[in-house]
Amino acid sequence: MLDRPAAAADPQAAVVVCLDFGEDHYEESVEEVVRLVQSAGVRRYTVLKGKRSRPDPRLYAGSGKVEEIRKAAEALNAMYIVFNHSLSPAQERNVEREVVRRVMDRTELILEIFAQRAQTSEGKLQVELAQLQHLSTRLVRGWTHLERQRGGLGKTGGPGEKQLELDRRYIGSRVKTLKAKLLQLQKQRSVQRRARARREVLSISLVGYTNAGKSTLFNALARARAYEADQLFATLDTTTRRVWIPEAGNVVVSDTVGFIRDLPHGLVAAFRATLEETVHADLLLHVVDASSPVRDEQAQAVDKVLAEIPAGEAPRLLVWNKIDAARLEPGVERDQYGRISRVFVSARTGAGLELLRQAIAEFAKARAATKPEAQPVHTH
Repeated sequence: MLDRPAAAADPQAAVVVCLDFGEDHYEESVEEVVRLVQSAGVRRYTVLKGKRSRPDPRLYAGSGKVEEIRKAAEALNAMYIVFNHSLSPAQERNVEREVVRRVMDRTELILEIFAQRAQTSEGKLQVELAQLQHLSTRLVRGWTHLERQRGGLGKTGGPGEKQLELDRRYIGSRVKTLKAKLLQLQKQRSVQRRARARREVLSISLVGYTNAGKSTLFNALARARAYEADQLFATLDTTTRRVWIPEAGNVVVSDTVGFIRDLPHGLVAAFRATLEETVHADLLLHVVDASSPVRDEQAQAVDKVLAEIPAGEAPRLLVWNKIDAARLEPGVERDQYGRISRVFVSARTGAGLELLRQAIAEFAKARAATKPEAQPVHTH
């Protein structure tokens, strides 16, 4: 909790702190966090960079850099300090005392964006669960946030009961309730999946790094109107449509939440019910932004989350999207067995989409060929 909140500070202004600890692709990481703060609604920002061999145990950035952060926040009249890193609760609290501004680390920033974007009741439940689980590690300073959600915690405890215990009790109770509701929704999804399996409908999930163009590709394939935008985490809630593909028949295509580097573990866990569409898919279309200079690293980040769900062993087809921006031609690549392993498309222009449909049809045909034929029923 801040000692002296900057009441007149601009809530749409932030100082973004990006420290270089010698990692690869540092500049791309800076560009990504800038896009994250823009996605969160920040309109004015200053990026502060610096080099360190290791984080400072008390202030993460060191006392000299924290003083620079404080002066930059005052000059910009910024309400927020955003670190492109994960801070411990103590580090976050110590920096807040020094700069007298609200400090958010990378995890909290992503959670904030998810909270803004969740549209369905399930999405909102998942985000609230992840936020409460993260907040439980920061209860020393976090109870005022709970007070806003709940209308005041001090009215419910017995005489002399500490605020911290009330916070823990509330979070524990609410987390239990949210998990129960999500479990019920999970069971409903399971029933729907079994119904699709009985009808032998091919299930396809689009996965990929955030802003790789999954929703645009989904709309192009399904002729749907799912929300799409040139921003990180434009889509949170899973959208499913039935699509007719020649030679494959009816297939069910799902557009899922985008992944990102260092996606908070709690968020992956909270969204497990939604991501189960990915786990149980017959085929994953791994959409990659072909125009990104760090496309390989982004693809690896997606693979890491898929393994965590777990969906690492699911059959997948690489879809290199945005070939118009990358100046590549539509086409396909085949593996050593002659199967299509990668398709080059532009969801925006439509180039290569027929090749993608052909790849899906080939997969469906091969899958059907491996299924044992139904045995004739003999009647007496």
